[in-house]
Amino acid sequence: MRWTMAVVTGLALPAALAATGWAQHGHGAGAGGGADHRRVQAYAAEFEQVVAGGRGFGMAFAADQNGYPGPLHVLELADRLGLTADQEARMRELMHAMFAESRPKGAALRAAEARLAKLFADGAASEAAVRAAVAEVERARSEVRLTHLLTHLRTRDVLTEAQRRLYHQARWAER
Repeated sequence: MRWTMAVVTGLALPAALAATGWAQHGHGAGAGGGADHRRVQAYAAEFEQVVAGGRGFGMAFAADQNGYPGPLHVLELADRLGLTADQEARMRELMHAMFAESRPKGAALRAAEARLAKLFADGAASEAAVRAAVAEVERARSEVRLTHLLTHLRTRDVLTEAQRRLYHQARWAER
């Protein structure tokens, strides 16, 4: 169930941001405008909390959906996948290494986002400053995302083909 929330939230955040932008510019005025804004704020707060903990907030969705599972979700399905003791130990190593690498990168991402917001809050936004701040945010985001995607690559190599099929069915088969 947690993966569903992460995926839905990861996909819903851009949609919610677009909807809020649409509403901010006079489209769909009326009921729900404030609710849309609060929803985006809630997604942003959840993003910060999840990334602070080293999780990817859907950043490795492309990998997971296409047969490259992550160690956390593999461990959640350990019994169903029939992991060996060695595989389970390797998954734990991969997961802990991913979190250890991702936490400081997530902190850098959150700090870059805060600096971007501060430009506007302080009235100091200029085209050059915004371009530089956005580039910094995206560099930091790519580092977090790469950490998660590369861990998914390593995780896949630990599983057998049969385990990868079982994983995909458990996570992605229509119910």
